[in-house]
Amino acid sequence: MQGAAQTSSDPKAADPTNEAVLKEFQFADLSLATYTREDGRTLKIRAARFYDATGAFGAYTFYLEPQMNKEQIGDQAASMGKRVLFYRGDVLVEAQFSQASAMSVAQLRELAGLLPKPHGSAANLPTFIEFLPHRGYVANTQKYAAGPAALSAVSAPVSADLVDFGASSEVTLARYDTPSGEATLMLISYPTPQMAAEHLKKIDAAHQQQAQPGVATIGSAGNYFYKRTGPIIAIASGPASDSDEKSLLGLINWEANVTWNEATDSHEVRDLYQLFLNTVVLCAILGGLAIIAGIAFGGFRILMKRLYPDKVFDRPEQMEFISLHLTESAPQNGTESGQRTP
Repeated sequence: MQGAAQTSSDPKAADPTNEAVLKEFQFADLSLATYTREDGRTLKIRAARFYDATGAFGAYTFYLEPQMNKEQIGDQAASMGKRVLFYRGDVLVEAQFSQASAMSVAQLRELAGLLPKPHGSAANLPTFIEFLPHRGYVANTQKYAAGPAALSAVSAPVSADLVDFGASSEVTLARYDTPSGEATLMLISYPTPQMAAEHLKKIDAAHQQQAQPGVATIGSAGNYFYKRTGPIIAIASGPASDSDEKSLLGLINWEANVTWNEATDSHEVRDLYQLFLNTVVLCAILGGLAIIAGIAFGGFRILMKRLYPDKVFDRPEQMEFISLHLTESAPQNGTESGQRTP
């Protein structure tokens, strides 16, 4: 490292032009450093940290360019010439080599492995971005926006006024190749399906009144179609045909996943577990005692019969029983066989 690393918590130090975008992604701080090798080659590292992985992911998509090549570094990475962009967890890294080599990517993988990852919910990405289909996706065109500054930097079909970021909405969009041309697919996620339904009415009203001046409109060229699925509004636009854009919308289907996340009292769980464990132990003890008693009684009886045969058990005077003498002939009462008595 040449000198000491430079640090700053001001987003202007990271990108003076896009300060507002970094603020929307909850920029935390920045670290800059320059490294040199003995042969004179240099490597400049710019590492921006955000408050969660969503911010790093959003900043990564903001700086991502379609002509970049995918790389296997960190969580996602892309390169173009001597420049490599990747993020891991809540940290976005831009590496600028003075001279790229075969070992450049391997060295950045090692660097990514040393970066700490956030814990808990801070490590999770927005789940609604997973609803973007993979078929026909144009590489490196996905964008994520958490505010109007990031949304205005991309060609979004819907303006920030209609999206209403004040309602805790999030946006992702990407470009897709279709048989009739390229289309843009935009997903707007809201906290609840009811909020999505209300904002869909506003989008539909803007669509109907877009010819009137002073009204927020859907600002994409060509055809556009939209629908709501759960808390997500999907919009397809662009020069593609109506059927292709409708087919693209048909790939977006939200399904509710119900999870049990209510906190349970640890004392109640511990008491229930202890009760169950004590019941099992008691049954095992009683079963063991029954087996031992059976073996002891049977063994004692066998031992006594061998030591004192017919004296303790099975003595003759104790073996008497009532006999019916069924094989003996019945007594004669003065009647002959075949005679009837009055």
